Amino acid sequence: MADAVRLRGMTWDHSRGFDPMVATSRAFHERHPHVSIDWDKRSLQAFADRPIADMTGDYDLLVIDHPHVGDVARGGHLVALDTLGRDGKLAQLAAQSVGASHRSYSFDGHQWALAIDAATPVAAYRADLLEAPPARWRSVLDLARDGRVAFALIPINALMVFFGLARNLGHTVADDPERLIDPEAGTTVLELVREIVALMDPVCLERDPIGILDWMGRTADGPAYAPFGYGYTNYSRDGYCRFPLTFADAPGIGDNGSRGTVLGGTGIAISRSSPNRAIAADYAFWIAGAACQAGLYFSSGGQPGNAVAWDDDACNAGCRDFFRNTRETLETAWLRPRYDGYMGFQDAAGAIVHDCLAGATSVKATLDRLQAAYRESRS
Repeated sequence: MADAVRLRGMTWDHSRGFDPMVATSRAFHERHPHVSIDWDKRSLQAFADRPIADMTGDYDLLVIDHPHVGDVARGGHLVALDTLGRDGKLAQLAAQSVGASHRSYSFDGHQWALAIDAATPVAAYRADLLEAPPARWRSVLDLARDGRVAFALIPINALMVFFGLARNLGHTVADDPERLIDPEAGTTVLELVREIVALMDPVCLERDPIGILDWMGRTADGPAYAPFGYGYTNYSRDGYCRFPLTFADAPGIGDNGSRGTVLGGTGIAISRSSPNRAIAADYAFWIAGAACQAGLYFSSGGQPGNAVAWDDDACNAGCRDFFRNTRETLETAWLRPRYDGYMGFQDAAGAIVHDCLAGATSVKATLDRLQAAYRESRS
């Protein structure tokens, strides 16, 4: 009989992030009775902020988001999954990726995690309050003038909206180490966002996407429509909230469609300090695979990163066609920078954009501060 093995994992504190890890670990234990996996969870903010290096000594498995991979590649804290002799499985997962989800964990010539969750800012609406979601920005503004629009604008989300609208308009962002964005383009985007912020409840500046979705889905007089917010299938499932939400592709400016929103999601990684890396890899590759993603992972509350699940009729039926309704947005989402130093810039830049939207700084001063923070992060 094999010796007992106990793995520890760290994920994020939401039913979408925690419940599927517990359910899949239980199923893995049933298949491999000598293996147990215990999961801890951290807040969504800590999930984004806490360096991976601080956790790899304590955990075998970590659920991470892709902007950290530049730091990971430099620090050597995680196992490069392409060194494990599972090239065929990696190729299959790459082919089954939704948008750039799998590629987002590839950096500096190595694959640092497997996409298990896919997300990007998409639209959400109350079907009992709105017959159909708007597809173009001018229609979103019309709804906002009627007091029916809200979306998350805490610092990190304010920055993602700024980036997403810039990319929707076709502007380059962070392609040049010396310049974040063309000043004229940045001015156009900030003025677009400030226009709609002035039409919405100021509480939007204090809420994250979960807070907006709770407001929409749990209160009778909540907003009818949110044009941007990282999607959560949970809110479109029966029984999760009082007023189940329907999700749709994000609106575009003019005829630009839904392109340009900023890719999110999570991947599962293996700590280099784990004494049981092979077993951890067996689990990681299994939960990233099509059968688990379209089966237990989704049914236990997860939001798959595998396209087989996004195409699956049962998965779509279980969440008001969330996957089909938002697929175009996900497939055309922008992969944000991942260089070593980006995370520090993201923290600083979110606060800078938020100050502008709150009326504390001018557009010009905001762009100057963003440019200075960007160049510092690149140095």
